[in-house]
Amino acid sequence: MIQSVHIIHDKRIHFTYCNAIVDQKLLQQEVLHRLQISPTEITDLSALQQLIPLEKISFSSNLEEISQKLIKGSVYIQLEPDFNEGLLVHVADHKLGYRSNNEADNEYSVIGPKVGFVEDIDTNLNLLRKEIISDKLLFEELTLGSLSQTRVMIVYIDNICNPQHVNTVRQRLLDLDFDVIFDTSILDQIIADNANSPFPLFMSSERVDRTKFNLLNGQVALLSNGSPYVISGPTTVFDFFISPEDYYLPWVLGSFFRCIRYFGVTFSILASPVYVAVLTFHYSVIPQSLLAPIIESRANVPFAPIFEVLLLELTVELLREAGARLPTKVGQTLGIVGGIVLGEAAVQAGLTSNILIIIVSLSALSSFATPIFKMANTIRFLRFPFMCLAAAWGGLGVIIGLVLLLGHLLRLQSLGTPYIVPVFPFRFRDFRDSFIRSSLNLASNRPGFIRPLSTKRFKVNKPNDISDDYNNE
Repeated sequence: MIQSVHIIHDKRIHFTYCNAIVDQKLLQQEVLHRLQISPTEITDLSALQQLIPLEKISFSSNLEEISQKLIKGSVYIQLEPDFNEGLLVHVADHKLGYRSNNEADNEYSVIGPKVGFVEDIDTNLNLLRKEIISDKLLFEELTLGSLSQTRVMIVYIDNICNPQHVNTVRQRLLDLDFDVIFDTSILDQIIADNANSPFPLFMSSERVDRTKFNLLNGQVALLSNGSPYVISGPTTVFDFFISPEDYYLPWVLGSFFRCIRYFGVTFSILASPVYVAVLTFHYSVIPQSLLAPIIESRANVPFAPIFEVLLLELTVELLREAGARLPTKVGQTLGIVGGIVLGEAAVQAGLTSNILIIIVSLSALSSFATPIFKMANTIRFLRFPFMCLAAAWGGLGVIIGLVLLLGHLLRLQSLGTPYIVPVFPFRFRDFRDSFIRSSLNLASNRPGFIRPLSTKRFKVNKPNDISDDYNNE
């Protein structure tokens, strides 16, 4: 804490501020310099306020308020001999400690805008205002965290978003008794309908276009200062397999790539468990043409299929974690070279078979098709309980796992909305933009399960055919 005294126009003025968090250029030019070049005499705090061309200025004599404002970047100005009251001027350095690069690195976009959020909440709000130029875009600010005093913003579009969702989010945030809010992921876990589920119940994204799309659909977005990720809800499990690129491509291509993601998720979860079940209990389902290569590949493997699969799956997970923690170039090299070297060494040592290496590699590759990182982590986790069930009861264990998974999904809700709608409850119209991406003239309405106040998203007017114009002439 810095305390300094300046004599300006024969008047002793005391300044108190935190040197580390104030904008020194703003303090020197807009406060000190303005006072020094002022031709009028400074008689009281009101006259001093008129000389400072800044907006966030207030009078205060409350010690608690003064201390809170000082640690948030304000300067406290007092005039001798009256020290009972002073002037609080907000001169915080908002860019301190925040990056200027706002590209969405973890959600890379091949087609479309590449603008992402940053850690500064004011910058993020400006990005949203530039994308949605409407007075219906509303922001509601809350301060959470007894120690961190973190700014949290509820964002929604009036006359589109259902007020019940906004009230639910607001009430859950106000009921929090937390000391430090590190990231929006903390809020995601705390206000979720079911905190014990491995499935993410809020959409988490660093892309501006995805958040804009969610807001226009009628969802509620949540921003936190210090976090480059925005969470939004209510959401369904199918929303996590939708990529913004689907809408930048023709609907046929968008639907094709979306179906590939669903196939990749299914293969990633079930490939290794099915391998364990078949080689442990169901040899009869293997075609005779494949039986000989499988027997030859596993002739020197001393482990049961379950231990063989667990060894390779855990190796792949270790490579992923090591690659994620290392610098980018080193991590990519480790993932490629490490996978090739360890796979070849495992086959030569007789610890695993060639066929299993192909299955595990394709399974790991399929998990990367999921656009959202949190859902990709869930898919990586689900393989292990399925493998254990397959080792215990074979195909019956896989079916039991699917039934338990479906029962868990049926019970999940996001802000009171069923997690697997439109499958359950069944909503035929919402299938147009879930498993496939329909053409724009068929998907002009917002999803009905979000219960938006305005269902119509846009209207497509088909132009007259040119041949008809020629015929009329």
